[in-house]
Amino acid sequence: MRIDLEKLLETTSRLIGRTALEDREIGMAFLDVMHSIATFDDCVIFAYRGAERPIDLFSTFSGKDYEVFVSLYQEGPYLLDPFYRTAAAHRQGIWRMRELAPDRFFSSEYFRSYYEKTGLAEEVGFFVPVAGHVTLAMSLMRRAASGAFSTNEYHQLRKAEPLVAAIARHFWHDLERRFDESASGFKKSAHPTDVSEKIWGELDLTRREIAIIELVLQGHSSESIGLRLEIATGTVKVHRRNIYRKLRISSQTQLLSLYLDNIRELN
Repeated sequence: MRIDLEKLLETTSRLIGRTALEDREIGMAFLDVMHSIATFDDCVIFAYRGAERPIDLFSTFSGKDYEVFVSLYQEGPYLLDPFYRTAAAHRQGIWRMRELAPDRFFSSEYFRSYYEKTGLAEEVGFFVPVAGHVTLAMSLMRRAASGAFSTNEYHQLRKAEPLVAAIARHFWHDLERRFDESASGFKKSAHPTDVSEKIWGELDLTRREIAIIELVLQGHSSESIGLRLEIATGTVKVHRRNIYRKLRISSQTQLLSLYLDNIRELN
């Protein structure tokens, strides 16, 4: 796809001199800029702060799609999302989902139970740390029928990253206040590790076992977990057997179900 320069300039000119816009106006401007560069099917913009329930700033979804991509996601699956993990680390840039996902993500129970329901061929995200501890993830999605982004489209999107970051920081600079006013989710700026210990803390698991559970659910193989925790792969497998025994479960399906149930109780 060739860049629609006229559309791009017209959209950005509408923003010059504006000091404040509603979420939907900002989202629509982002949508217009992106449509001048690449083709895609859907868009969603989440704000993240620590492990708190993400704020849905803008999306193109409605009906059942909104339920899957936004409402269900906010209930707890976001904690296992590679995009959430990237936002929680306050990284800035643009990445494809497959660049961020762990080595077994696409065969994980999280993928089978949640992400696969989205029917996406590919997801690309702009990550923008804004004021305070808040980071935005601005996602562009292509469904299976559309296929993945081409190499050229992805390169064009990467070139647009400074413009996207400037727009996001200019108009979404007051999100800390909105998180403070929210009564749902985990407490202010809760760190993912602290949340993990809250989720599993009442189940007689050690910190090492909790760390391994989290990595398993995110989609890491035993080999990947061993590298991250600097322990032998065999040791990881022993820990996994002990975890399943303590929790009285026998599958990753049961592990994910227990995880989500515990999150609902905490929220």
